[in-house]
Amino acid sequence: MVLAFITGSRRGRFLGIAILLTVLVLWLGYQTPLSTVRHDPFDLHTSPPSEVPSIDHEGPHHESPSQDVVEAEDILHPPSTSTTDDPELEPVVATTTTETTATPTETTSAETTTTPTPSEQCVGFEALQRKKPEPLSEGRRKFPYVRPPPECRKFRLPALEDLIERMRGVIHDPDLFRLFENSYPNTLDTMVKWRGYATKKDDTTGDVTETDEELTYVITGDIDAMWLRDSASQVYSYLPLLEASKEPDSLASLWRGLINSHSRYIIISPYCHSFQPPAESGIKPTTNAAFHQNSPNPPYDPKLVFDCKWELDSLASFLQISAAYHSRTGDLDFFGKYSWVNAVEAAVDASAAMRLGTYDKEGRVLPSAWTFTGYTNRGSETLTNNGLGNPVKENGMVRSAFRPSDDACIFQLLTPSNMMFAAYLEQASEIMQGLAEGDVNDKAANLTVAMRKLAEGIRRGVARDAVVKHRDFGDIFAYEVDGYGGANLMDDANVPSLLAMPLWNYTLSEKAGRMLKSVKHTAARSNSSTMTHPDTREEEEEDDSETSTSTSTPPEKEHDYAQIYQNTRKFVLSMANPYFAKGPALSAVGGPHLGPGKGWPMAATVAALTAYEDLAGFASSSSSSSRDEAVAEQLFAVLNSTAGTGVIHETVNAWREHDWTRAWFGWANGLFGELVLRIAEDEEKRGVLGSEEGLLGRSWQD
Repeated sequence: MVLAFITGSRRGRFLGIAILLTVLVLWLGYQTPLSTVRHDPFDLHTSPPSEVPSIDHEGPHHESPSQDVVEAEDILHPPSTSTTDDPELEPVVATTTTETTATPTETTSAETTTTPTPSEQCVGFEALQRKKPEPLSEGRRKFPYVRPPPECRKFRLPALEDLIERMRGVIHDPDLFRLFENSYPNTLDTMVKWRGYATKKDDTTGDVTETDEELTYVITGDIDAMWLRDSASQVYSYLPLLEASKEPDSLASLWRGLINSHSRYIIISPYCHSFQPPAESGIKPTTNAAFHQNSPNPPYDPKLVFDCKWELDSLASFLQISAAYHSRTGDLDFFGKYSWVNAVEAAVDASAAMRLGTYDKEGRVLPSAWTFTGYTNRGSETLTNNGLGNPVKENGMVRSAFRPSDDACIFQLLTPSNMMFAAYLEQASEIMQGLAEGDVNDKAANLTVAMRKLAEGIRRGVARDAVVKHRDFGDIFAYEVDGYGGANLMDDANVPSLLAMPLWNYTLSEKAGRMLKSVKHTAARSNSSTMTHPDTREEEEEDDSETSTSTSTPPEKEHDYAQIYQNTRKFVLSMANPYFAKGPALSAVGGPHLGPGKGWPMAATVAALTAYEDLAGFASSSSSSSRDEAVAEQLFAVLNSTAGTGVIHETVNAWREHDWTRAWFGWANGLFGELVLRIAEDEEKRGVLGSEEGLLGRSWQD
């Protein structure tokens, strides 16, 4: 028919050409890039197109229906070439860090070298993945090499490159090494979107000046926003490389910048979990269409906050990276210099307010410090009872409206988040105590007391209500409880999870709930000239002897937490857990976020990581073979779950390897790197590192 038009009259030829052009435009319209977002009017969960025909790879589990992604100049490292309007290209960024980097076929020869001269524009990470860069790994999986060229990496760390080269010599399987070298540096390579310094405005003159307060903005991967939990976990993966340094291009500087950014965000909105770029970055805020569909109270400013769900683990993650930095560097002065103390105060006040139950003693419904309703077609995206959630009876634990997966809690006393929060409250209180004893901050003494009392109350609540008897596994931890006796028996892949509990060592150590006399005395001195923190008013009325004993009182019930964890672990990694996804492609814990049958490689990684902790019970055996077998099972599962992409995904259909979500997910990739390093540490101690007796020295081709 078209041929007749072309060979006929002029009118026919014009009509034929128009039809051909229309077909061409329609065809091009379907050639959608991997990062394109499908719009959904109800929630944040969307699906980018698949790389494999007929399989729909769902989008980021945090993702907004509409995002305006804008690359901006890095204040520390301005671009050396002009920016481009092509969304597949990024400006090449010159860096002041000098280092030696290695391609898959070269080794480092010196500690520092001249920064490479960019020869071509840098492409976005997802575009780089689509190119499947060579050389491919030499094993049967043929993983591509998807690290950006050195001049295109967002943050370059010589110690990381040296570590990767050392691991090249001990990981003998080519596919396992390629997965490690792709995944472990992924956050530093691609997700440190901006680093710079905070500015300060003079209220009198209006002049804006740059301060020495470092700031860091880390995106999750394919979502241009910063989650407190994700960014903390992504950077925490590099803890083995952290050392004290004042250099602006050091990992310590990046870490301080992240703590400062978290501090700023928590002071702005302590009940929110994900945030926009710092104003100093010049990066345009990302549009989140869910802002008009959700109604949190108190409300938030979308120019500062990307999304707002009250997730207790977000505050726990802030304390985690704070305690880790202090432990590794001994840098106490940093915490007293900027806004860390005020951020901890905001976190303590916000969480303490969420300890209240639904009713007072007379049965009146109490107002909640935070409520949330959402216009959505997903039950996990809103809270019942007009934003209050299901009723809760106060027991000392902190209510969390949402889980670390961003799904609404069924019962708001979320056990793993409370455990993590209590553990890091205690660890971070050591920093606060140091500030108090050094008279660095007037609030520090009272906050030290408040942090430890809050942790102690959580421990009592967990001991009383979160340990339940399972008909097949005995005493286990419940994922969620309500204080009335209700319990949700399950586990979710996202960390904090019940499975991950040993990673923050939630045990009744001698420091649990401990209130040192020196802190109490310091608080008393401070209170003579400043306002008393609400959680310490009762303490002032007690004498020294009362203080030294009352705060060390054990929980109402004492438990064998090691045995309970081991029972819980067996439950979580079995079909008795309603969200354990079992299948030939991947058997791992999943969750309601992406539904039954979708395992999370992250959970398999956590199962292997925790096997090295004493709490898991493997250390008590006379041989390491049982533990190695457990770790090998999880390692092999993750290695086979990437669908040939050579990076770790968010979820994988348990029965179809090519049905996965998120091509660019930093958190899971960093965790996998942690696992490989943990295996290497263990095998070095046992003298089998690099040999066929160890996991890293064997072949993983079968």
